[in-house]
Amino acid sequence: MVLRPRPPKDVNFSVATPSRVTTLPQQELLSFKDANRYLVWYNAMQEEIQALHSNHTWSLVSSHPSINVIGSRWVYKIKRHADGRIDRYKAWLVACGFSQQEGIDYLEMFSLVVKPTTVRLMLTIAVSYGWNIHQLDVHNAFLNGILQEEVYMAQPPRFADSVMSSHVCRLHKSLYGLKQTPRAWYNKLSEFLISIGF
Repeated sequence: MVLRPRPPKDVNFSVATPSRVTTLPQQELLSFKDANRYLVWYNAMQEEIQALHSNHTWSLVSSHPSINVIGSRWVYKIKRHADGRIDRYKAWLVACGFSQQEGIDYLEMFSLVVKPTTVRLMLTIAVSYGWNIHQLDVHNAFLNGILQEEVYMAQPPRFADSVMSSHVCRLHKSLYGLKQTPRAWYNKLSEFLISIGF
């Protein structure tokens, strides 16, 4: 007799591989332990790690007692189509920014949020002049911001380098959860827009 772990109540249990359940969960999971049991969530985490590595988000350095090392955790989201069908499973590696120390890990915070009134005004002007309107979505936008400060993060849970497992990540680019991430992304975007004539 083979014992298999019991699935969460919101999932219909069907087929299992020797290592991961192939059933598609219908709700987001909260813990790495639960998510790691499902092939779709494991693949989503692998995709995120590959994107972070290809983006040169961090380099591994030796840890030292004098540096503040922040943690990280996984966040899971099911992206859905307008009719409710599942589009894809997305996993984000998020830095635990609440443990950052002002003046050490960050100097300034900034979050640019457009007011709904401004959006309505721009749409009204565009309609009045018959302008075309385009929407832009930047894939993993916050991961493109360049950090000015030295920020160190523990290696991602269960994705630590097997050779340098005692090392920490010296972040070069921003991650979701860092206090300076919105500012770093804004600086990168505005620099690009100015360079092409805006």
